[in-house]
Amino acid sequence: MKVMGVGFGRTGTASLQTALEQLGFGPCYHMWGVIAEPHRIRHWLDLGDGRGADWDKVFAGYGSAVDWPAASYWRELAEHYADAKVVLTVRDPKRWYDSIASTIFENILDQRRRSPRQRVVNWLVARRSPDLARFPRLLETTIVDRAFGGRVEDRDHVLSAFDRHVVEVKAAIPDERLLVFDVAEGWEPLCAFLGVPVPDEPFPRSNDRAAFHRDWSRHLRQVILHGR
Repeated sequence: MKVMGVGFGRTGTASLQTALEQLGFGPCYHMWGVIAEPHRIRHWLDLGDGRGADWDKVFAGYGSAVDWPAASYWRELAEHYADAKVVLTVRDPKRWYDSIASTIFENILDQRRRSPRQRVVNWLVARRSPDLARFPRLLETTIVDRAFGGRVEDRDHVLSAFDRHVVEVKAAIPDERLLVFDVAEGWEPLCAFLGVPVPDEPFPRSNDRAAFHRDWSRHLRQVILHGR
């Protein structure tokens, strides 16, 4: 593991994933990869249940990691991969909240409400992919509980958790090992931090809100129709 992204989801983590892979630090572990290979959900549920993790097994074959679920264990990973550089993605907190509330939190709350449609979808997914059917529990244990103390419907609490995370990362990681990075800054600060040339192409922009919902719906349809 050469680079760890420890920013919360919806801070440009998908763009950072693409950028790191373009710069030669891939493959990069991201929540979408867990969704695509749902057997990986078991690793994180074991952690949530208090069982230890073999980090080298979890991240075997990966050169970097960003986003949740890895970011929820940033302290442990920063210690285990002591030579890895750390990138803390940030963005305007209010814009971040609007983004996460309309994507990740919306999915979490839909699962909690368990509408008739949601129950049918869950039943179909469970028949096709028992591992993916455990994904809502992963979101609860790894994001809702660990990052937000179980309170994702309280806007002020969520924003306080976001600010606190930034402060704690800055306090724990030495300056020479840490880059606080807004993806709107583009290639230059990231490449300077990693010691690599700046690519002659635009910085990637990935996974906006529309893409999030489109990709999630497409994946569920694929699982229901063809299994995983």
